[in-house]
This record gives sequence, C-alpha cells and structure tokens, in this order.
Amino acid sequence: MVAETWVDRSESGTVFDGVDLEDAVLENCTFTDCSFTFAHLVELRTRHCRFDGCNFTGARLGASTHVASSFANCRFDGAALLGATFTECRLLGASFVKAETAGLVIDGGDWSFVNLRLQTLRGVDFSRVRLADADFYGCDLGNVNFRGAELTGVNFDKANLAGADLRGAVLSRVNLAALNLRGVRLDFDQAIQLAQSLGAIVGGAD
Repeated sequence: MVAETWVDRSESGTVFDGVDLEDAVLENCTFTDCSFTFAHLVELRTRHCRFDGCNFTGARLGASTHVASSFANCRFDGAALLGATFTECRLLGASFVKAETAGLVIDGGDWSFVNLRLQTLRGVDFSRVRLADADFYGCDLGNVNFRGAELTGVNFDKANLAGADLRGAVLSRVNLAALNLRGVRLDFDQAIQLAQSLGAIVGGAD
C-alpha cells in the first residue's frame, strides 16, 4: 500500500475520525476545526502544516514527525504520541490530558499555554522551547532539561523536578520558593532570585 501524500490541502470543519494515514506525508496543508479522533496516524510526517482547533482525541501518533508545523489549540487528549518528534513546531494552547507521551522529542518551538498536567516527562529535552504559562501541575519532570527555555508563568505546582536543569531558563512569575528544588540545577542569577524570594538580602559586605 502506497502512503498518501497531501500537499497544499485546505480543510475546515472536516471529519477525519478513524482515518488511516499511516506513514502519510502532509506538506503546506491547513486544517481548521477538523476532527481526527481515533485516527491512525502512526509515522505520519507533517511539514509546514497548520492545524487550528483540531481534535486528535484518542489518535495514534506514535513515531510521527512534525517539522515547522502548528497545532494551536488542538486536543490530544488520550492520544498515543509514543516517540513522536516535534521540530520547531507551535503547539500554543494544546491539551494532552491522559495522553501517552513516553519518548516524546521536542526540538525548539513554542509550547506556550500547553496543558501537560500529570504527565510523566522524565528526561525530556525542553531546552530553548518557549513554554510561557504552560501547565505542568503534578508532572514527573525528573532530569528534564529546561536550559534556556522560556518558563514565564509556568505552573510547577506538585511537580517532581528532581534532577531538572533550569540553568539559563527565564523564570519570571514562577514562585521558586514554593517548589521542591532538591537536586535541581540553577545558575547564579536564579540562585539569587530564589534567595531573595525567601527574604534574603543579597549583597557584598558593607
């Protein structure tokens, strides 16, 4: 069976529920408010595609690869994304409630306002990723790499950050004093920020 190739396709409100696009290639396509629930999208490859408000609930996206594609305000609730790769993609406001995210690979991009609550994301590399106001409530973020990431306003409540690397990350509006930072790697400026948040007066001798 020859894999499908879609180029410059535009769809709005189209229902693709249960569609089989295994190993398909999508380039420069636009999908607005489309439904891909329980679709078979294993090893799907997208490049410069745009998905706005689409529903991928229960979809199978294992080993799929996405380059410079946008999934703004899309739902991946209950989806299987085992080993999926997102390179310089935009997932603004995407939701991953009860999704399977083991082996997820993220290389750059904008994941601001994303909902990753209660996910196990141990060892994921979020370096350089924009994650402003992302929700990591209750996540297992052990040994996650956040170096150089934009973490303004991120929700780390009840998250496990043991061994995480936050050096060089922007942590504006993050209450470091409320987090368990045991084993977390901070740079010098962040350590000062933490000390000040705890009421310390940082400075040289008078």
